[in-house]
Amino acid sequence: MASFARNAIVLGLLSAVGPFAIDMYLPALPEIGADLNAEPGVVQLSVLAFFAAVGLCQMIYGPLSDMFGRRRPLFVGMILYTIGGIGCALAPTIEMLIAMRFLQGVGACAGMSIPRAVVRDLHTGPDAARLMSLVMLVFSVSPMLAPMFGSVISEFVGWRAVFWVLAGLGVMGLTLAVTSLRETRPPEARIASSWSSAYGNYGRLLLDRYFLGVSFIGGFGMAAFFSYLTGASFLFIDHFGLSAIEFSIIFASNAFAFIGTAQLNGYLGRRFGLARVVLAAATAFAAFTMVLLALTFVGGENLFVLWFMLLISFGCLGLVVPSTLVLALDDYGKIAGTAASLLGTLQMLLGAGFTALVSLFADGSPRPMVAAIAVCGAMAATLAWVTLGPRSGRGGKPIPAPAE
Repeated sequence: MASFARNAIVLGLLSAVGPFAIDMYLPALPEIGADLNAEPGVVQLSVLAFFAAVGLCQMIYGPLSDMFGRRRPLFVGMILYTIGGIGCALAPTIEMLIAMRFLQGVGACAGMSIPRAVVRDLHTGPDAARLMSLVMLVFSVSPMLAPMFGSVISEFVGWRAVFWVLAGLGVMGLTLAVTSLRETRPPEARIASSWSSAYGNYGRLLLDRYFLGVSFIGGFGMAAFFSYLTGASFLFIDHFGLSAIEFSIIFASNAFAFIGTAQLNGYLGRRFGLARVVLAAATAFAAFTMVLLALTFVGGENLFVLWFMLLISFGCLGLVVPSTLVLALDDYGKIAGTAASLLGTLQMLLGAGFTALVSLFADGSPRPMVAAIAVCGAMAATLAWVTLGPRSGRGGKPIPAPAE
């Protein structure tokens, strides 16, 4: 039990380094645009650049972690993340900031993808869901506290100081990986791993309809959250007139709903089966987001309604995302790094696409963001019924705990 908790803390903190780079600077986006003389849509491209880098580079980190172990690629990633943070802090133009955000994302994706493979190295089934949910509980400090810290730092010191803090977190992540993470991919398990086998495994995974279906259920869930990340700060601060601190409180409450329900995955997975949990939660997520869409377009714009419906919707996502990660990797323990990287790439590119759409159609109102979230909800539920529904053959019994 002690090692279980220790693994959750270490993996959670490493996973949080990347999300901190997203959440901490969100309240500063309007200030960045004003300081660098850039339109909101252009400033939002710095969010897109980060997501695109994380998505694309997982295709490299996954095979590397299968070939050379989990630790060494993490070391490289944390170094690049730190360099990118320093570059953002010193960026004289919005173009340089976007470029450095891409580099920061290249490094961050090591911490956002490799811990998934470590979880699969250690556990399967409900135990893996429980560990994954605990990992999310640890890195939940990011969406709950990072925006508040970022708003305080940017208000009193300036937005550049936010990136100096993020660079410091990169150094902390590197130290943690070196001192506290044991290798879970021993040399004998790496013998058959190579770039050619990785590409062959990518082809095998891309032909697996179940793997793709489960990956995209979680992917549309993450894309909904990315759509929220892209539009939230401008919407709540500029449109509704909230302060940066007030925005961070709303942002933290939605994150808390996600993380809180995620802690039920282990229990619900053992009792009902992870597939049934995902199916029910994805369906509920779609229903709530469709109601929010109707209220937004028909009933006008109400801050409380928007916040409350997002709170419930993201609570449903807490039962979807961790469980789909486990379901997707359950059959691929021998190539967990490669499978996790492809899953992460597909999900991040999907999220980047929705980020671009929200930026493109941004008009200062909640409508583009809410519409994107509702589309994601509908797609996640549709895929859940196709992949995990009664006729799929994969939605049935609870998954037994693996033998010790």
